Amino acid sequence: MAQNPPKVEATVGSEEARQKGKATPDTIKIGCIAMVTKDGFPRRAEILSIKETRSGRQFYCNFDNFNKRLDEWVPVSRIDFDQDVEWPNPDKDKPKDGKGKKGSTAPSKKSQPKKSQKRPSKREQSVTSASEVTTPHPFSDTVESNQKFTPAAEESQAQTPANGEVTSTTTTRTTPAAAAAGGGGDEMDVDGEEVLRAGAAIAAPKRAETNGFSREAEIEKLRTHGSMTQNPAEISRIRNISKVQFGKHDLFPWYFSPYPEAFGMEDVMYICEFCLGYYGDFKSFSRHRTKCTLQHPPGNEIYRDESVSFFEIDGRRQRTWCRNLCLLSKMFLDHKTLYYDVDPFLFYVMTVRDDKGFHLVGYFSKEKESADGYNVACILTLPQYQRKGYGRLLIQFSYELSRIEGKLGSPEKPLSDLGLLSYRQYWGENIIDLLVGFNERDDRVTIEHISTALAMTPQDVEHTLGALRMQIYHRGEHKIVIPEKLILQWEKQKTKKRRVIDPSRIQWKPPVFTASSRTWGW
Repeated sequence: MAQNPPKVEATVGSEEARQKGKATPDTIKIGCIAMVTKDGFPRRAEILSIKETRSGRQFYCNFDNFNKRLDEWVPVSRIDFDQDVEWPNPDKDKPKDGKGKKGSTAPSKKSQPKKSQKRPSKREQSVTSASEVTTPHPFSDTVESNQKFTPAAEESQAQTPANGEVTSTTTTRTTPAAAAAGGGGDEMDVDGEEVLRAGAAIAAPKRAETNGFSREAEIEKLRTHGSMTQNPAEISRIRNISKVQFGKHDLFPWYFSPYPEAFGMEDVMYICEFCLGYYGDFKSFSRHRTKCTLQHPPGNEIYRDESVSFFEIDGRRQRTWCRNLCLLSKMFLDHKTLYYDVDPFLFYVMTVRDDKGFHLVGYFSKEKESADGYNVACILTLPQYQRKGYGRLLIQFSYELSRIEGKLGSPEKPLSDLGLLSYRQYWGENIIDLLVGFNERDDRVTIEHISTALAMTPQDVEHTLGALRMQIYHRGEHKIVIPEKLILQWEKQKTKKRRVIDPSRIQWKPPVFTASSRTWGW
């Protein structure tokens, strides 16, 4: 008698059907898809990793149609073993003994002449490693380190006249018909064309490997993964820290951070909110808190108003504190690669004050000397303070420092998904505010005028105008128009009370560094 075939079901994104069956906490393995409780509802999730902690076994789950930031470690009690799980397909095409189906065309070592097997000298090794390995720029995984502008910025440059000059532009309120001609859609949406294709942290992939991503695929990847990187190995990295107690807040990390491996076995990691030291058990943390006397970041206070204070910290003078800050921020920044080489950077830390001290809200770092003129290398607002206007303050403060320096500023690329939205909103509101003033005075304005007035680079101005559909070509001229929808949004924002930086309160002069203080001082 013929046996019944096993129950199979095709899953989303899989090429073959998966076999389904019962599982137990001991038999379930990495790659299985099970029903896991999230926010009180059963959700379909894939098991990406399994670890043993002090409280028992935990499973790292990636939920269908959820942002990558919402991946989490779950205990056994949240997995529904009454329902069938989908087992991973066996690797039928997995090569054995390092040999695939197709033979390698590269000659073996035995077939090579003996001269070619000579071990290179140390000098030859250093030259070879320098030419073959692409070292990433600090705080970014840019595919091409020499590429200064985002694809969107290059695209907007292509819209200028052939002679490379920007003609005078006019600012007008558009009619609905003109607005339709200028383009529709969500002005603050993240376009896939604007997502920089970042590579791995060690070696950047070739451009040909990223051309396979379509615009729709990149938008979907950004929505579901919450990641700027296009490398599948980077996207699938497992978050190692489950929970962090930071002051009076409980933080749940979004991404992997290279804390010591032992901390991944703890249910909670404790971080001192003043010195940023990290501890694996509450007893050690409590003993530290009785001895820690620090009540503010270890730097010079360069700004203070009724709500916030800013401190300037030299990464060379405060190495340990700045390294701990980078480890903390890596839990919420996917493409950050710098943790230890903090000497070439200045850190501008924003805090809020109370009777217990100055509490960390966010920060941005800045190269002591940037060859590309960047005024921000890395920027972060901690999750408990997001959506409260603090990110805008950080951005505004970075541009106020650029004004004092007499330079045009721009953030280092690639921006994270949330960073891109924050910067585009800041750029758009300031540009519209400036253009409305020119329009009321019936003055003509150029992109260079906007760039100088706002301390922004012309590339960022063009990028914003293109993203907001404000730049059109009419009667032989490139003109700037403000759609009625954007004006209504701008008028609505003006009615809200917002925190802003008062430039007169900034007590700061551009620091001057010697060659030895810009890098490692050992």
